[in-house]
Amino acid sequence: MFKGKLRYVIVMLVALATIINYIDRGALGFLWPEISEDLGMTKTDYAIILNVFTFAYAFGQTLFGKIFDWIGVRLGFVLSIVVWSAATILHAFAQGLLSFAVFRAVLGVSEAGNWPGATKANAEWFPIDERALAQGIFNSGAAIGGIVSAPIIGLLFVWLGSWQATFIAIGALGFLWLIPWLIVYKSGPDAHPWITEEERQFILTGQRNQDTNEVAEYAPDTKEILSRKESWGVILASFFLDPIWWLFVGWLPLYLNETYGFGVEEIALYSWVPYVGAMLGAWFGGLLAGNRIKAGWSVNRTRKSVIALGGLIMLISLLATTQASTPLFAVLLMAIILFGFQTAVGNIQTLPSDFYSGKSVGSLAGFAGTAAKLAVVLLNFLIPIITINSYVPAFIVGAGLAIMTVLSVLILCPEIKPLKSKTS
Repeated sequence: MFKGKLRYVIVMLVALATIINYIDRGALGFLWPEISEDLGMTKTDYAIILNVFTFAYAFGQTLFGKIFDWIGVRLGFVLSIVVWSAATILHAFAQGLLSFAVFRAVLGVSEAGNWPGATKANAEWFPIDERALAQGIFNSGAAIGGIVSAPIIGLLFVWLGSWQATFIAIGALGFLWLIPWLIVYKSGPDAHPWITEEERQFILTGQRNQDTNEVAEYAPDTKEILSRKESWGVILASFFLDPIWWLFVGWLPLYLNETYGFGVEEIALYSWVPYVGAMLGAWFGGLLAGNRIKAGWSVNRTRKSVIALGGLIMLISLLATTQASTPLFAVLLMAIILFGFQTAVGNIQTLPSDFYSGKSVGSLAGFAGTAAKLAVVLLNFLIPIITINSYVPAFIVGAGLAIMTVLSVLILCPEIKPLKSKTS
């Protein structure tokens, strides 16, 4: 079954989980006009709920990084998606700020598991030269989720007639996802009963770094992970990069409303466009990295070159967005920004598996994810302050973050290859 391609079935299931993840998290924003009118809630309430989710999401990255290292990819995803789907359904019973904040916190902690889980699954199931592509396929799930969220949530709302029923319907999607996951994901590639011997050997032998002929076998504890400058290169790159994505995920609807006077229908018409660029960037970054490694480039040169390219694309297009004069031009530039973001992020997210192995991969991915979401919390506090008159300062901040992302990798990761113990 799935002869020779089982690893791609696994990553497609993870990508599908990511699409559901984005539908669930996006529902609150799209349904907010109805919720706020029904419950008498304000924009300030929305900002509070958004930051509660983001802070919980930051904590959840580290928590679930450890959980995935403890119980493995199969059960880790089951736990994550069961809890976040239940939390989504519970939104239907919220009565105000406190209950929404509580349910949103549970959603944030559990949805965070998707990212360290995907990084760990990628490390287990893909050889080094395909990891960036696998990460790109996974990341394209986030972009596709951004594209399809508005029409799916809108259609469900029209069909079901209330925001409460809409939350219940989208929450059910995660429970349906469990069926193929539990059927297909039986174990890792070393022991999976459906994998061919040819694919098994392709995966396991391909996990050796071509420059050193080594597979990453160094799995340090938390203290030693955090003592390595390469780990901090990954953590800081994630810290600086992630707010660029969330600048659009969290604030694009308000930008379109405040800058161009858009209502719900116009926002839905325009807000999907940037995510098309993100989807294409996720595939491009992965394919480019795989192509360069197969062409003989070192892993070190490939990762740094693709990350730098993504940073340059973001820098130029963020600065150009400060001059956007029409909503169409603005969202097209945002599509280029998110194209650059996804080009870079897939290669940054493979770095934990380039440096470490085993239980350390999920742990470092979790630490990086926590740092990234704490940066988003800071951004969410900053945006209302610097965008009183226009969103130009926000785009300038984003340009600075793109520069710092690239510098974090270039300075703190002098050579991207499997690390060894300091005592060896």
